[in-house]
Amino acid sequence: MAAAAVLDHLIVAAATLEQGEDHLESLLGVRPQRGGKHIAMGTHNSLLKLGGKTYIEVIAVDPDAVAPSRPHWFALDARELQTALQEAPRLIHWVVRTDDIDAARRACPLDPGEVHAMTRGAFAWRITIPADGHLPAGGVLPTLIQWADATHPADALPDAQIRLLTLAGAHPEPGAMHSALAALSLSNAIKVTYAPKPRLAAMLQTARGPVTI
Repeated sequence: MAAAAVLDHLIVAAATLEQGEDHLESLLGVRPQRGGKHIAMGTHNSLLKLGGKTYIEVIAVDPDAVAPSRPHWFALDARELQTALQEAPRLIHWVVRTDDIDAARRACPLDPGEVHAMTRGAFAWRITIPADGHLPAGGVLPTLIQWADATHPADALPDAQIRLLTLAGAHPEPGAMHSALAALSLSNAIKVTYAPKPRLAAMLQTARGPVTI
């Protein structure tokens, strides 16, 4: 049986948090709001609400943090990604919310990583993280998250009047992606087509009209 999961947030990686904030503000007309630090992973973030319990997370390695004993998550240590981020921030991944992360992980035919407990300020959650820090399926297969309680980061964010219109991905094995997404009840959440290398794009409705990131 398919496990139930829904979009929680999109992840935009940046070389620095300020660079990511500047980039989204220039595209969307609204500046993300500072979130906090992920002590266990050596990163920090800024957030922009997409309506309801969904948001964009800008994430970067925290230069003031103690380096974690494991690789940074979301492929932030990868040389190819770090080189690309020197040019501009980019959408690299998406995270989906479930009420039973263990069941969702078992249901997914492609391993999204081990489940780890995490905190940031008042927020606590469990999340899948590959041991080597890579992006599952190059970012096309989502990370799974289960919040500890009803407290959610989007609840405290101002409504930026920005909404997700379409999420699209491409992968060298789209059939495998379709099967994994179906197992998580996400077949309608993203359209995945063929491409030699994985990639992700999101079209957003803004006050300036549709914008693709």
